[in-house]
Amino acid sequence: MKAKPKGLDRPSTVKIIKAMSTAHTWLYRRSGGRLGRKWHVGSALRHGVPVCLLTTTGRKSGVPRTVPLLYLADGEDAVLVASQGGLPTNPQWYYNLLAEPAVTVQLGTRTRAMRARVADAAERAVLWPRLVRLYADYENYQSWTDREIPVIICEPVR
Repeated sequence: MKAKPKGLDRPSTVKIIKAMSTAHTWLYRRSGGRLGRKWHVGSALRHGVPVCLLTTTGRKSGVPRTVPLLYLADGEDAVLVASQGGLPTNPQWYYNLLAEPAVTVQLGTRTRAMRARVADAAERAVLWPRLVRLYADYENYQSWTDREIPVIICEPVR
């Protein structure tokens, strides 16, 4: 495990994450996923990890909110991690999908209507090691926070 980065809990960290997320989303959409579809940071530097765009409905505003997230393809499902880089609180998109589980997930140029749910304990026990193999930094993020980082399963709407 790596030591928790100094200043991770500062309010400015969330603002930086939000600004980077906005830029990444713009680039991904503008290029139809050709740019920004792989994450090459941290443990993913060499091999890259796939990125999707998750759109939730703002629980207070009712406005669509889109964020780029790493994902694990599990059959037709997209498995997401509400890590927020190991910050002490869950990301806002997580609370949005708890309030309204109807989401859309964009993979490249393909956008699908999906239903999001939190993995139960048994599902998480199976998925978490796979997620850590996909992106080893998740293990560090979990060690940096007291909360159990939620694993989200997005299932296609039929």
